[in-house]
Amino acid sequence: MAEPGKRRPYRKWTPKKKTASKAAKRGRTGWDPVAAWYDQLVGKHGSDYHRHVVLPAAMEMLGSLEERKVLDLCAGQGVLVPLLLDKGAKEVVGVDASPRLIDAARRRFENDGRVSMVVADACGDGAWADGSFDRAANLMAVHDVPDLPAMCRNLCKALKPRGRFVAIFMHPCFRIPRQTHWGWDEGRKLQYRRIDRYGVDLEIPITTHPGKGGDAQTMFYHRPLGEVLSAFGSAGLAITETRELMSHRRSQAGGSRSRGEHRAAREFPMFLAIGGEKLG
Repeated sequence: MAEPGKRRPYRKWTPKKKTASKAAKRGRTGWDPVAAWYDQLVGKHGSDYHRHVVLPAAMEMLGSLEERKVLDLCAGQGVLVPLLLDKGAKEVVGVDASPRLIDAARRRFENDGRVSMVVADACGDGAWADGSFDRAANLMAVHDVPDLPAMCRNLCKALKPRGRFVAIFMHPCFRIPRQTHWGWDEGRKLQYRRIDRYGVDLEIPITTHPGKGGDAQTMFYHRPLGEVLSAFGSAGLAITETRELMSHRRSQAGGSRSRGEHRAAREFPMFLAIGGEKLG
């Protein structure tokens, strides 16, 4: 067992150490080589899951933003920013380690003086973590950063006392790339979720252009749920709200498996959302 406050060493998903270590070295900056693909995928208004699940939950959990200063940590190309502004935020600062994603965000908001975008590692020291923010959001990034406790400490440093935060990420119990799968029980007409591994830290390379060739990858860092929640708590962030977010998608009605698939979609969460505030 690791000493308190120290991350356990990650276990490689693949025995091909050369491939895994190459992706691991990129860390969050690994999004630079795939920035154009990601920007096209997410676009101005977000992907299908952004629009129907992630963004609505984030905005509801952030609460009132009128005249608030808001941090968008691991902002990518800024998909959350327009919603923050529409809800009355007086200033939005986006932080991301990928210069290309930040460039895309700057082009989108270059004429809006309320928005500034900063190239910085969320896990490293930075002037942006200055205790001036009323609200902070961290969307779909908990599993992208190699040092989650460091990111959480910076998130805490960035907030004012009692400043509110929201983090939404792939559910660590049910959505582990290559380690969780759908299965079908024909006798019970039941779709189930199979979990192959869970209780160890894993580095999992993700190919960003499946089926199109090339070797562009990002890294997914799986951590057990308790480890994720402890990273926020140990940083001085109190979790006061938790939501398990289900997929909005449904299979075509009338199919032989549609009833079982609909039930599974309602019962197995895709994302985990946590909200809370800075202590003190």
